[in-house]
Amino acid sequence: MKYAFNHSPDWYQQGLWEYMLLANPDERVGEKVRLEKEYFEGKFEAEIATKTLPHITIANFLIKERMEDLLCKRIQNICNLQCSFAVALNNFSGFPSHAIFIRVQNPQPFRQLAKNLERLDDFIKTNDCPPSQLVSKPHMTIARQLDEETYNKAIIEYSEREFSDFFVLNQLTLLKRDSRYQKWQHVTHLYLPPERNLFN
Repeated sequence: MKYAFNHSPDWYQQGLWEYMLLANPDERVGEKVRLEKEYFEGKFEAEIATKTLPHITIANFLIKERMEDLLCKRIQNICNLQCSFAVALNNFSGFPSHAIFIRVQNPQPFRQLAKNLERLDDFIKTNDCPPSQLVSKPHMTIARQLDEETYNKAIIEYSEREFSDFFVLNQLTLLKRDSRYQKWQHVTHLYLPPERNLFN
């Protein structure tokens, strides 16, 4: 799997591991998004659409593997500051000229989470690692790494195609990989405390 964040190409030579913090939809919404990705692959002959499971990327870190346990504890402490929240997905948009995605209609909770995650940078920089990369426009990708011609065709259709649904986000997923492996490895789940009256 490949993701949109960019790093210096020599990060793997520095003994660093790449960590990705994700928000995954529930099973029902995940299946609905998966079908959209399959439709895209079939319509535009873009296998990249089904290479990744439905998710919203929140943050990306390059750290030494020995820092992993402490990173998990610190992320969980940050998660404890923010309650579970409903994520509203509404229709499609694109990043010219390479990606089609489902829009997150209520990005503010993700932005607040990203702002709180900035607290990790002192810990990361103290260990001689580059600063974290945090999402500024949360979205759920349908397909990325498209060539310009495919993107231009797809955005015409997807500007008129509809999608509307929501899920409750109560946990995040942390993955990792190093330069020897292309597949991401699961590290742990991080939990957001429940919110009473979530829909009131």
